[in-house]
Amino acid sequence: MGDKEHPEREEQAAVFPCQACGGQMEFDIASQMLKCRYCGNEKPIAEGPGETPVEHELNWADESDAAMMDWGMEQQVIKCDNCGGEMLLPARQTATVCGFCGSPKVLSQGSLNSIRPEFVIPFRVSKEQAGQAFQTWRRKKWFIPNEFKKQSVASNLNGIYVPFWTYDAQTASSYRAEVGVYHYRQEIRTRTVNGKTETYTENVRYTVWHWTSGNYEHFFDDLLIPASGQYDSELLHKLHDYQLDQLTAYKPEYLSGFMAERYSVSLKDGWEQAAARITARLRGDIRSLIGGDEIRNLDIDTSYSDRTYKHILLPVWNASYRYKDKTYRYMVNGETKLVTGYVPRSPWKIAGFVLCCLIVVSVVVVLCTQRS
Repeated sequence: MGDKEHPEREEQAAVFPCQACGGQMEFDIASQMLKCRYCGNEKPIAEGPGETPVEHELNWADESDAAMMDWGMEQQVIKCDNCGGEMLLPARQTATVCGFCGSPKVLSQGSLNSIRPEFVIPFRVSKEQAGQAFQTWRRKKWFIPNEFKKQSVASNLNGIYVPFWTYDAQTASSYRAEVGVYHYRQEIRTRTVNGKTETYTENVRYTVWHWTSGNYEHFFDDLLIPASGQYDSELLHKLHDYQLDQLTAYKPEYLSGFMAERYSVSLKDGWEQAAARITARLRGDIRSLIGGDEIRNLDIDTSYSDRTYKHILLPVWNASYRYKDKTYRYMVNGETKLVTGYVPRSPWKIAGFVLCCLIVVSVVVVLCTQRS
């Protein structure tokens, strides 16, 4: 993968040559145009037809349809021998380190075989802005060691377009459940106070149950499912503030100068995740619709129609850093600067917080006991 194997690597990798000097043009975040990294010449990215996102009927066979796999420029798959991550780079361009884990063990896997993305949100946050967002974020975290909060943290940010699926579906559900409604009645009780027996009246709650049934329809629009297998799915789900109304038609120019991850969550597996979220959402919505104080034996039967999908790329600044011989990962939303990740924890601060909570609870218990 070194220069000896590709002596003309720089020239061969120039997918978008500069008209002024012939150098490589890359996507520039500040101007949102192609910019030559040698002479600074800029070129707008031409708009074309198909700027409005189009939904595709959900069909598992699309993943083997050659017509769905043209990325607009020749791509190769680079696989990391350390973490297994698969990146997409322009053909003949070599990678020296993995964009996921930083390992230098990257091997060419040949041409790709993946559904092309049709829409993308280009990077709008620069590497410097992403780094500043992380520094601000980490200093606001609770329970981190004071030493970590005060010191500077060095990390290498890599701009990666992460694959996502979006799913739409119309649902029609029929449901049946038992609903419990609380009622209250007064009952006479006795108790002993200072050696004397006295009677008092107390409101006692009881539940009246009845069956109910009905129908509920809901349209789910753009359920966002990460198609990446290289990231903690919890971290990716926390990068939740992408403005999907800002999607623009995919053009290979947006990827120039960046890496793109090849999706490893299949179209079918992505739908299964989306269906699980739909089921949970429907269950919550229907429980709210039914009302009552308690619900039991809830049974829901749901049918789907108009199931569609999109394959999109969303910008992520991925980075890791080391603190006391341990590696931590974080990500920054390349559109909004939202940060999610992991930080070291101070056991002393956590223990102090737990102790304070126990003291507060103990004081409350004592006060309540004295009043009774």
